[in-house]
Amino acid sequence: MLILACVLLGLLLVPATGGMLRRLGDLRWRSAWLVVAALGVQLVVLEGPGLPTTLAAAGHVATYAMAAAFVWLNRSVRGLVVLAAGALSNGLAIVLNGGTLPSSAAARDLAGLEEAAGFANSGVVERPVLGFLGDNFAIPAGFPLANVFSVGDVLIVVGALWVLFSATRAGRPAGPDRPLVGHAHRGIGQAP
Repeated sequence: MLILACVLLGLLLVPATGGMLRRLGDLRWRSAWLVVAALGVQLVVLEGPGLPTTLAAAGHVATYAMAAAFVWLNRSVRGLVVLAAGALSNGLAIVLNGGTLPSSAAARDLAGLEEAAGFANSGVVERPVLGFLGDNFAIPAGFPLANVFSVGDVLIVVGALWVLFSATRAGRPAGPDRPLVGHAHRGIGQAP
């Protein structure tokens, strides 16, 4: 929810900073269905009642594989590699910890979160592998969107905002079917 709130705030800031949201339509994504499928699976895994823990963990890991395929196909879009680095960070920690992103008890306490029964996409893991990649930071309870977050989440937000702001500025945004816009692609005397 925290990532979504940051991206929505970014969308609100685009017009306020001189960008045009309509330019987002100029991006040409390859295999966008991978993102839609990954989000659908995450929704089922995180909100589906009574899903067996093993199946939920496997589905959670599969969403990162779908996202990785999407990023590879669209790697020329500015900012997407940073976003992907964040997703990779989270995904690696999730895979190495049995399908759960480890979180620190201290961060969870600060955010006012209690451990959930059954599968949790983020939770305290005994002896976590690469625990430093987990949800170790918190927005304290009492603040809007109080929750825990990871370094990967920060990279995801930075990458998403980079994609958003570069795509909504003057010039054609880079996409999988065209090169990055830049001075290196122009000849002397050519207009941008």
